Amino acid sequence: MTAIPPTSAPMSSAPTGSPMTSAEVLDIFRQAGAYLEGHFILSSGRRSPVFLQKARVFMHADLTETLCRALAARIRAEIPGEIDYVVGPAVGGLIPAYETSRHLKVPAIWVERENGVFQLRRFEVPKGARVVIVEDIVTTGLSIRETITCMKALGTEVLAAACIIDRSAGVADVGVPLIALAEHAVPSYAPDDLPPELAAISPIKPGSRSL
Repeated sequence: MTAIPPTSAPMSSAPTGSPMTSAEVLDIFRQAGAYLEGHFILSSGRRSPVFLQKARVFMHADLTETLCRALAARIRAEIPGEIDYVVGPAVGGLIPAYETSRHLKVPAIWVERENGVFQLRRFEVPKGARVVIVEDIVTTGLSIRETITCMKALGTEVLAAACIIDRSAGVADVGVPLIALAEHAVPSYAPDDLPPELAAISPIKPGSRSL
């Protein structure tokens, strides 16, 4: 596994009032040493030569704040009306959901797996509550779809989902509008259809879907 080396140079940021670009988001990942190259088993089960290790970004409160403040602004620009809750899928969505909710000035709650199925174990929400789901990285969108199923079963209105990076570059269908701070198309492969250069590298599984 190879990490793109972190940089100590000051990170460029979008001018005040300007949306953050995909390049600026990826610069933050590189700055944190979170852009990894190797052979990775993604949460979806597919394989990829690139893994975006968001935990290395979320170690840094200032970088996390920069990303989630920009994501909150994007959500406000695209969703009319009130938002009652931000919902994060555990484990990966906990930090971005919380920090994004802070900038939206609404409560953050989260779903977690019980017998392999997402449940809202620690909170109660009123029927009709307007919610936005916030995830870290989207590849197939499975975690978001599972969260939507849970929240709709509780009678909430799921307005949209949002993420820091959409690895599918707009291909993933989560069932509601998906607001991505950045899009970054990264190749992924079925385990039985790997290119030779990837098959020659021992895979590792850094994701958190089983948690």
